[in-house]
Amino acid sequence: MSELSVPHLLGIKYINEADIQLIFETADQFKEVINRPIKKVPSLRDITIANLFFENSTRTRLSFELAEKRLSADVVNFSAAQSSVKKGETLIDTVNNILSMKVDMVVMRHPNPGAGVFLSQHVKASIVNAGDGAHEHPTQALLDSYSIRERLGDVAGKNVVIVGDILHSRVALSNIFALKLQGANVKVCGPKTLIPKYITSLGVEVETDLQKALQWCDVANMLRIQNERLDISYFPSTREYVQQYGLTKPMLDALDKEIIIMHPGPINRGVEITSEVADSDQAIILDQVENGVAVRMAVIYLLASKIK
Repeated sequence: MSELSVPHLLGIKYINEADIQLIFETADQFKEVINRPIKKVPSLRDITIANLFFENSTRTRLSFELAEKRLSADVVNFSAAQSSVKKGETLIDTVNNILSMKVDMVVMRHPNPGAGVFLSQHVKASIVNAGDGAHEHPTQALLDSYSIRERLGDVAGKNVVIVGDILHSRVALSNIFALKLQGANVKVCGPKTLIPKYITSLGVEVETDLQKALQWCDVANMLRIQNERLDISYFPSTREYVQQYGLTKPMLDALDKEIIIMHPGPINRGVEITSEVADSDQAIILDQVENGVAVRMAVIYLLASKIK
């Protein structure tokens, strides 16, 4: 069996297209497993995985934990809020203490960009980045591409627009890397204040008119405004943002084609997307959640096979 070109999953920019295809082919097999009456396989019975979350998370943490348990791994959950990090312990000391308990793999979410890369250089364990600040969120981008592939047959040649707070979004950056690797055309759409200056250097076009972006795309990935990362006001008011960049059913009905709507969650209903759109047949938001478990099973399984 072919294997990943990397010992860790730190970001999409560190892997290649063959890695992505291998992850997807493996996820296809695991998707079949999680739809069986008995949803577990004994693949990682002798592997111990620690989930380290230094930042709040619900869906990603649950998705990883479920993926690990479906593979029969031993799972240790660590929440920074209840840990010695509060007493001043360093990241490396925290992780080394956990690894001394014979942990093989660390899944980590951290508020600082590059935390996973830093850790991979200092500890002997396989690292999976579950989100580092506003930098990358590789498994989210993989499950997003996997969901597009599942619905449209292929990612190559598809037009994908990412709408919303691009500036603070690790999901946007990872998605851009993953989609470009697979040959998709990518645009970003949102207020100019929420689009980073460097974005065009990634081979991405900028569109500030949502209706034009929708007319162009096959897939619209709607992002929420990351209020927890906004240190200043980037637009006059939420009401004004909704008027210009909130996706409604009449906007979709006005198009001369049917497009797919995605959202990495959590959804702020009535802001970036209305309930009518989120719950419509065009939205594949719940498919993304289901696919997240299969894709994360694939990533963990492929990295664990390198440990052995």
